[in-house]
Amino acid sequence: MFFVPSIHRHPAFRVAARQMLPLATGIAAWGLMTGVAMVKSGLSVFEALAMTFLVYAGSSQLASLPLIVAGAPAWVILATGFCVNLRFVVFSLHLRPYLMVLPRWRRMVHGYLTADMSYALFTRRFAGPATTPDELAEQEAFLAGNYFVTWNAWIWPGVAGIALANFIPTTWGLGFAGVLCLVGVTCSLANTPLRALAGIVAGCTAVAAYALPLKLNIVLAIALAVFASFWLSRAMPAIDEKSA
Repeated sequence: MFFVPSIHRHPAFRVAARQMLPLATGIAAWGLMTGVAMVKSGLSVFEALAMTFLVYAGSSQLASLPLIVAGAPAWVILATGFCVNLRFVVFSLHLRPYLMVLPRWRRMVHGYLTADMSYALFTRRFAGPATTPDELAEQEAFLAGNYFVTWNAWIWPGVAGIALANFIPTTWGLGFAGVLCLVGVTCSLANTPLRALAGIVAGCTAVAAYALPLKLNIVLAIALAVFASFWLSRAMPAIDEKSA
């Protein structure tokens, strides 16, 4: 989709890119340290580069590294990555009504390029799917502008981290900057009682269930937050996000 000229020329592309730029530093720091961690964990340069370009998911990459080093079976590594990234199933379900009118190959590209912060900024700007071709073009251009910044901010610092792994100590903790970016975006999205409650439920659950294996505390946190939000929106419509 990056090769569709009309998307690049649409004003929404530039608007999205400008909105994402302040977050790019945190993404880049996270990508840099992930690249360093992959090489220091024993992956070859080729393997680290392949994971960077093909997986394109920092939390999944970092979660799988200890298992790869320990020689865990492939199915365990894949299951861990699947569990850690289950939140993208939720993202996909939410974005499905927005994108179903597009050709399959473009939906697949969107699926690959969607990241936490691009999803967050998009859903904050667009409350519902497009109803006209012009609105659809605006929404897709906005997504593309987000993707353009996030992909470049992740991939190239990750490549730099792989190349400079022997010169950058992991004790610098630059990856925490990426976590701070996510916290900032999450807080900005918690702008209704229901969303704030969902965040509290998810956060408390993730901490309480931290001891679960394979990062299943994240899966449990997402499930409970979705269930709580769904139940409360039905039981007490007054706190639904539409009321804000």
